[in-house]
Amino acid sequence: MIAHPELRALRRDDSPQCDAQDALQLAMDDWRAKPHIAALLAELKCFAAGAELSDCPGLAGLFTPGTGQAPILAKDFAATTCTALAAFPLGHVPLRHFTDGVTSTLLIAREGNVTLSLVSIDSEGMRHRPESASASFSPNHTWEYVLGGSAAVELVTCQPSGPRDATLTRRALDIGPGSIMHRDGQREARLLHRIDGALVSLRLQRRQNTAEVTREYDLASGALLHQAAGNPRDSRIELMLALLGRMGRSDAAPLMAELAQGEGSTALRWQALRECLALDTLAGFAALAAIAVTPEDALAGPAGALRAQLVEAHPQLQEVEPCPA
Repeated sequence: MIAHPELRALRRDDSPQCDAQDALQLAMDDWRAKPHIAALLAELKCFAAGAELSDCPGLAGLFTPGTGQAPILAKDFAATTCTALAAFPLGHVPLRHFTDGVTSTLLIAREGNVTLSLVSIDSEGMRHRPESASASFSPNHTWEYVLGGSAAVELVTCQPSGPRDATLTRRALDIGPGSIMHRDGQREARLLHRIDGALVSLRLQRRQNTAEVTREYDLASGALLHQAAGNPRDSRIELMLALLGRMGRSDAAPLMAELAQGEGSTALRWQALRECLALDTLAGFAALAAIAVTPEDALAGPAGALRAQLVEAHPQLQEVEPCPA
């Protein structure tokens, strides 16, 4: 293996790399301090706090036809980062990034549940992936401005027709530089079928702080294949509940019962209820019975059905009554 002299030098003294990182961080700080960028980041914070996009003219302008603001922002950002990297090649841009060999993202800015990113999807990598057999619908809103490349896409609209299936409507669409798309993730999904070169876009996404879940449906039949927590917080709590259950931590049962009767997502509450029943039958069944007799609770029906099944299998549970409180 051939090691460049500058890389060999780093084995003895890493100060050049530290200096490079400091310089790249300073370059990003200077870019963010530019008046028009600082104003945009301030709007991003307002948008994360719940403001409508129309109330944030700088952000809205990025995804308004004819303004050309998205390419200007992308070029300004790229010029800043590339100039800094050319001067300090041993550093890296201090921003979160991801790639799986096909899709690559670079996070420009983030505020709470809102992200502004550059996204690139490689056509060569796409060719080695099978055609999508399903579509996922998540509780978020996404705005995209295509900066470069072109693609044949399909918009899939979802209309749930029952708890386990949905009616899916599919529409073909060609996109290219200047194309702008807005999707309500709970109702619409985008499938990529063909990309010429690399599809590069500026993406603004706001995750909804709701109790909704992400649902994946089979494209051919509309059958529900999978569902998961719609936000990272619920996913983390579900993992912690599962871990406590596997550890046999019965002392966590009261907290699980409280969570099951709380105001979180139905998926999270149901998971808490299941773990509580497994750890402490009395506490879990009391919570189950309380939910079953609360008509306005979305889980009342499933809880009542489960309660009936458990009582049939274990008649002694009929003596457990919901807490009057």
